[in-house]
Amino acid sequence: MIDDGTGLLTIGELARATGLTVRTIRYWSDEGVLAPVTRSDGGYRLYDAECAARLELIRTLRELGLGLVDVRKVLDGERTVAEVAAAHVVALDAQISSLRVTRAVLSTVARRGSTAEEMTLMNKLARLSAAERRRIVEDFMAEIFEGLDTADPDIRTRLRFAGAANLPADPSPEQVDAWVELAELIQDPEFRALMRRAIEFNAADRGPDVPAGTSLWFMSRLIQLAGEARRRGLAPAAPEADGLLAGLLGDADRAEVLKRLEAGTNLRLARYRELSAVVNGLEPQPSYEEEFAWVVAALRARTAG
Repeated sequence: MIDDGTGLLTIGELARATGLTVRTIRYWSDEGVLAPVTRSDGGYRLYDAECAARLELIRTLRELGLGLVDVRKVLDGERTVAEVAAAHVVALDAQISSLRVTRAVLSTVARRGSTAEEMTLMNKLARLSAAERRRIVEDFMAEIFEGLDTADPDIRTRLRFAGAANLPADPSPEQVDAWVELAELIQDPEFRALMRRAIEFNAADRGPDVPAGTSLWFMSRLIQLAGEARRRGLAPAAPEADGLLAGLLGDADRAEVLKRLEAGTNLRLARYRELSAVVNGLEPQPSYEEEFAWVVAALRARTAG
């Protein structure tokens, strides 16, 4: 404090009182958010107690991330603190969402050891809009179901829902990561061919009068019977398994059923379901891999050679 009875502070004294640097205070003064009340005879800036209080407010607003333009508007009474805070929350939400996307992409790149080209693709996929994500899913659905009008409509509904990619407005890094992998998967020609083959098998097995949901009923029955066999410790190749298969398949061609099950129990299809659950914010769905594997092994044991 200068010793002239005015109670005014030099910029150095103000810096010591507030813990800020002289350089910061000078910059804020130059930007017009902290004007000195006067200057000394030597031209040095002088500040009073009100300036010190104003400086504390400026520091708080700056620590909360507000730019000097908004700080000046608050200090000049053009906007209230509440108005600026609300606008800043919106901006922060967008920034946080973008950072989560960035984190997810970088985590995936680090985990996979991706190349620069792969990283570029992943970043592009992660930042697609909701409409762009829907177009990718609809293109996938159109290709695997084209011309297969007799396919079970319940399967079409479930696949469309699974691939809907309903990322929330504020997705978690895990959801963004799962969407990137899901988008790559459903755009992979080999995966599309695999899915197309499974749908073709389903369409070939259904007549015009077969009710919707029959395919899902068959899968539920398979899971139930195979689960019972596994709990009893029944080996797939055991003679006792013949009766179980007869109850499940009737007189259907075992070799043809095996082809269909192998097409529908692929590990990549299981991964598709797993990723879809994460993206859509659902609990992981059981894959029943052991039950399907048991039936496949039982059929292979009876169709070998």
